[in-house]
Order: sequence, then C-alpha cells, then structure tokens
Amino acid sequence: MGAPLQCARAAGAQGPQGLIDRKPAGAARRLSAEQEAELAALIEAGPEFERDGVVRWRCLDLQRLILTRWNIAYHERTIGKLLRRLGFRHISARPRHLGQDPAAIEEFKKTLPSVWARSRRRSIPRRR
Repeated sequence: MGAPLQCARAAGAQGPQGLIDRKPAGAARRLSAEQEAELAALIEAGPEFERDGVVRWRCLDLQRLILTRWNIAYHERTIGKLLRRLGFRHISARPRHLGQDPAAIEEFKKTLPSVWARSRRRSIPRRR
C-alpha cells in the first residue's frame, strides 16, 4: 500500500487530525493493574527468607516470582523496566565492614584538623 493511499485513509477516517504522526500503541501490558499493584506490595514488603529463599530482591528473583505466581515470562531486563514504571529505583546501601568500631570512627573524625593547610606557593615562578 502506498503512502498517499495511507494518508487518504487516515484523513478520511479521522479528518485532518488523522494525518498527524503519533506514537504507535505498542505491545499490551502482560500484567494487569491488579497484578502490578500486588507485585508492588510484595516488593515494598520485602522478601522473606523462608518463603522466597532470598534476603533481597533482584530482577532474577522477581522474574521467577512472576513466573510462578502468574505464569507470565519476562526477560530480566524487562523486570527492571517494570520496576522503574512502578516507581522503584535501584538504591545500594554503602558497604560497611562488620568489624568497624563506631567509637574508633568518631575518635578519628575528631583528630582531623578542621582546616587543611594550603600548600605553599610554587618555589619556581610561572612563565608568562
């Protein structure tokens, strides 16, 4: 089918507004709104080690959860996109060594000079 014929059909069916380029509808969502809300509640509550076998959610774990609960297969990358759409973001806690002593950290902070001494001017003059 040629472009002029497509334009004529679009203009005939919807008038001049039919000629405006617009984004195609795309694929339909596989999870319903209720399922997405239930998934968001599960993620917000966090995993239970006894029930889910994990201590934190990863995309791979959520992929497996969706497959077992609703029998819908997603790619791991699509799980990340789904999480973004649901309003979740990737946040990592700053790693902390288990043997850290909070009192030693505070003592170290107190011994640091409040203002660092600036380095002296260059001993060799700059060329201009």
